[in-house]
Amino acid sequence: MRSPFPATKSHEWVLAALLSATALVPPPAYAQSTESTQTPIGTADGSTIAGPRPDDYGVPDPVPALPEPAGKPGWFDVKPGLVVLLDHTWFSQDQVSREQVGTQKDEWELRAARLMLNGSVGGDYRVGFQLAAEYKGFDGDPDTTWNLTDMNLSFPIGSRTKLQVGKTKETFAYEMVGDAANLPGGERVLSPFFVSRNTGLRLTNVWGPAKRGTFSAGVYNDDWDIGTKDRRGVDASARVTALLWAPEDPGHYFHLGLSARHVASKGEIRYRGRPGSNVSDYFVDTGKFEADGALHFGAEALLSLGGISLLGEYAMADVDSPTNGNPRFTGWYLTGSWVLTGDHRPYDRNVGYARRVVPKGRWGAPELVVRYADVDLRDGQIDGGRFRRTDLGLTWWATHRWKLGFAWGHVWLDRFDRRGETDTILTRIQWVY
Repeated sequence: MRSPFPATKSHEWVLAALLSATALVPPPAYAQSTESTQTPIGTADGSTIAGPRPDDYGVPDPVPALPEPAGKPGWFDVKPGLVVLLDHTWFSQDQVSREQVGTQKDEWELRAARLMLNGSVGGDYRVGFQLAAEYKGFDGDPDTTWNLTDMNLSFPIGSRTKLQVGKTKETFAYEMVGDAANLPGGERVLSPFFVSRNTGLRLTNVWGPAKRGTFSAGVYNDDWDIGTKDRRGVDASARVTALLWAPEDPGHYFHLGLSARHVASKGEIRYRGRPGSNVSDYFVDTGKFEADGALHFGAEALLSLGGISLLGEYAMADVDSPTNGNPRFTGWYLTGSWVLTGDHRPYDRNVGYARRVVPKGRWGAPELVVRYADVDLRDGQIDGGRFRRTDLGLTWWATHRWKLGFAWGHVWLDRFDRRGETDTILTRIQWVY
């Protein structure tokens, strides 16, 4: 009889077992923060934003809160984390859509089961470390069963600069730089324009005592990665952000960001993307074509007015491919959200993006989300298709860890000189510790 579980390499199971065992060890005491899997949120005065206690909520939490810190950390300090997401996706297609991309199957999926270890070692000078592995994770290749997503060391350079060495996120695109569990939309839509992780060096600087902006840049080489499928060479990326408006009310702010990315290529390149779904086929796909690399540019803006926020992003790829007319591909989206209770996403000045909603009420916070997205991979001699997608979603942030979400989406796909239409309904249960 065939096993119902996917085949997995032995070293991947060893890695998963190691992380699981370590996560069960009682950790040192930590202060509460709104993002328990990351460092405390950076505010203008350097203080930590306290999160509610789990017993303040009507929905129970299976794991007790970490206690308050008992003095300075020891020489070795570690904090386990876990992210679990369970999805169900329903599809409805017209005949043209089926002929374009095949029949898309309704599917349950363990969207993510990510185990993390974050900590530091040392005395007065402390070196940070991050290790994370996941099953079918947010930021990995959905065709890979287990994936080592993060493995890096962080070296402080003064009070507002750090150098990361190892496997980490590139510094391009708000959708990718920000944690996926924090985003208003269910799934990312600009995936053709970024990679999830890469291996190399990344420098991050926070501007001034008030932390009104960030600059980050990195150089990466996928040849250094463990078990990589790609061998493209050296990539480089940079991102700059500014907090242009930030009154004393923490729920009101205006963020702008610009980013750029150089994409290496060993003679050929490919762009493809799913239409805001992790289980669908690739709706847009250029296939591999001759190219000497590409330059990507991005712009992002986030306005928060308490419970109401607008998030927009634009990405462009200029591909160096004279034989194909040097094509330019584009993508953008605009997302609006309204947290009906007035709760908001706290802005993290250390990294230049907003974290997830932390409801203050006993029964959480409902959020309405709308989004429109457009990804166009057609230019020059290349026709990879174009999809447009509209979304309407309802999310219940039951606690600072539990989330239940429903999102309806409609996709228009222009490909092979025809237009197909697809409806999706995504149901998601999320728990972050």
